[in-house]
Amino acid sequence: MDQRLEQLKQWLADIGQPFDAIEPASADASFRRYFRLTDGESTRIVMDAPPEKEDSAPFVDIAARLQEAGVSVPGVLEQDLAQGFVLLGDLGHTLYLDALDADTVEGLYGDALEALVAMQAGADTKGLPPYDTELLDREMRLFSDWLLQRQLGLELTAADRDLLETAFAGLIDTALQQPQVFVHRDYHSRNLMLLPTQNPGIIDFQDAVRGPLTYDLVSLLRDCYIAWPREQVNTWALGYRALAIRSGVLAPEAATEQDFLRWFDWMGVQRHLKAVGIFARLNLRDRKPGYLKDIPRTLGYIVEVAPDYDELRPLGEFIRARVLPGLG
Repeated sequence: MDQRLEQLKQWLADIGQPFDAIEPASADASFRRYFRLTDGESTRIVMDAPPEKEDSAPFVDIAARLQEAGVSVPGVLEQDLAQGFVLLGDLGHTLYLDALDADTVEGLYGDALEALVAMQAGADTKGLPPYDTELLDREMRLFSDWLLQRQLGLELTAADRDLLETAFAGLIDTALQQPQVFVHRDYHSRNLMLLPTQNPGIIDFQDAVRGPLTYDLVSLLRDCYIAWPREQVNTWALGYRALAIRSGVLAPEAATEQDFLRWFDWMGVQRHLKAVGIFARLNLRDRKPGYLKDIPRTLGYIVEVAPDYDELRPLGEFIRARVLPGLG
């Protein structure tokens, strides 16, 4: 018997939320689960986040901040943080990932970029954790600890470690040079829902921080789950830059187009190092191997951009020669 599910059903009865059916809506890369309740013609989503493993308070807090900023997020209808249950509005069934293709991408990404600027311009960042040196560094060490050593079994030489330390330091410096804004931290095609109005719906925002301007941008445009030609991505990135300037998020003199693309490229390297480490950890620790197939695409972004920067070229060559062949 699923004791958490029974506990959840009892909570729904206690708050007077009827339902004809309850079925899994989605699961993410954490211990949270989501169920869809059907009651006649209406639906709701209920989040199950075991309190000993997940703190639901940030989800509720960030949902309120994003609603205030005017973007589409699921409304919090009821909550019991002690038990780890939250009743939410339903943003539907269609992920951006399932809707994106060559015909739809311009419109869907246009909506997503406008929502991103709205978050950055309007979401309150007071009290949010900073995306600081410690966090940026800790994330990148997931790459060396979980992917290189545990997943692939690589023996790192002193020269390898020096190469990684040099790259990590440069990536941190570049991230901290950028304007610091609201950062969703996982703004991509599996966390955006296609909506008929006020598109997109934004989910999985509970890990938000205050951090580098281009972080969410590169999460969206260099998505771990779907890839687009680099020239097209750069065009979108510069379109966002113009939108950010018009919205007051970015001062015109803060970065030339060339400077901005450098921020964007380097931020992507930091994110993608983190992401592949998380994918390896999900496989080894959490027995979720489904993300392993996304590692080559994600590392491919690093191999693609690294040759353009002298400081990143050794990292790109290391990944090309030592890491990618081990992925099979």
